[in-house]
Amino acid sequence: MKKRRFQNLRDGLEDGLVPLRTLDPDEIEDFDGLLSAMSRTAFGGRRLGEALDVLEAMVLDKDCLVVGTFSGAMTVAKMSKLLIKMIDQGWLDVVISTGALMAHGLIESIGLKHFKHDPLTMNDQDLFKSGYNRVYDTLEPELNFVQAEEDLRRVMGELRAEGTICSETFCRVIGRHLSRNYDGPGILKSAYEKGVPVFIPAFTDSELALDLAKNMLEERFDLLTGEAGPEAMPFQFNPFLDLMGYTRRLLKAERLGIFTIGGGVPRNWAQQVGPFVETINSRMPEKNLPAKRFSYALRVCPEPDHWGGLSGCTYKEGVSWGKFTPPSEGGRFAEVHCDATIAWPILVRGLMDRLAKK
Repeated sequence: MKKRRFQNLRDGLEDGLVPLRTLDPDEIEDFDGLLSAMSRTAFGGRRLGEALDVLEAMVLDKDCLVVGTFSGAMTVAKMSKLLIKMIDQGWLDVVISTGALMAHGLIESIGLKHFKHDPLTMNDQDLFKSGYNRVYDTLEPELNFVQAEEDLRRVMGELRAEGTICSETFCRVIGRHLSRNYDGPGILKSAYEKGVPVFIPAFTDSELALDLAKNMLEERFDLLTGEAGPEAMPFQFNPFLDLMGYTRRLLKAERLGIFTIGGGVPRNWAQQVGPFVETINSRMPEKNLPAKRFSYALRVCPEPDHWGGLSGCTYKEGVSWGKFTPPSEGGRFAEVHCDATIAWPILVRGLMDRLAKK
């Protein structure tokens, strides 16, 4: 019996299996070389290395519209220039974010600082009394929000001139304000200058919206007390303008790619375009819109799927919803389970190195 079994053993190469390679640090010259070497190893290192291949294919595909979704405290964590770099290099065509991430990014854009938190010497109650808001291991002075609100106050007139607005309108107006008045880098500034729309699906869940609402209440405080109706609003906010504008852009694209940091509302809102178009076609068949699925997808998020949270939802699961092109039909996916402050800088630098060689 043993003899018969060993007669059928294969060596891997004759079956076309890809051999792994020992990572040799002496052979690595840059981040592209590091990630390429990691892609021939195992575990998380292989996932990160293979992610660069997907990211490269996505940004080099001239017929692909790339959507970037961002959640988590990435701007407080000082990752903003990674997003700015991706916008400036033309690697992203649309940005979808949490409001908090853009609020903290605005604070950076006007030259304000975040600070390191020391858990051994700092007490949260004392931080509150001193006007320091803690974000994990980082501190955001309340004075930063006061300064940012002054900038928002300066653009209120421009927002009125837009008529009914949505989050994309708001981000564009703020980006234009930054471009005209500040010299330093900024996410919304770069997005405005490069013509990249920024959407914040859960807009009212942010300091940006709270500051905007506060400025509205200075004119009509009766909006809060309930004595005034919605017609008294200084201007109207309609989130469906975001949904229609985003879908319209994606319908024009031949192929779609998505680059995701974290998960949450930005990721799910971006990915719902496939089911949205499918719903239109099934209930309004005369419209016959082209099916929209993401052909490329890269996600950096530490959340696993076994907790049952949305941010852990795999691309494989998304295929069942009609959100992604199956791998059997050419879909290319990469999922990196890692803290984004580790993986994202390595991926961006790796892509910079790789494209510089072309």
